[in-house]
Amino acid sequence: MTSTEYTVRGMTCGHCAGAVTEEVTRIPGVTDVDVDVAGGRVTVRSSGPLPDDAVAAAVDEAGYEVVTG
Repeated sequence: MTSTEYTVRGMTCGHCAGAVTEEVTRIPGVTDVDVDVAGGRVTVRSSGPLPDDAVAAAVDEAGYEVVTG
């Protein structure tokens, strides 16, 4: 089991959390997604390592941005 935390810009409400959760859980191997809207963080748990670009693309599809660097 792997757990990775991402900083996400633009989330402000429960709908935001739901949209991000829905998109990220579509990535093969994802077992759980925890969204902290107030902190701007998304924790992704998976059966193995995930490509960061796959998570960033899923977050982008939901309408938000993974902050890198």
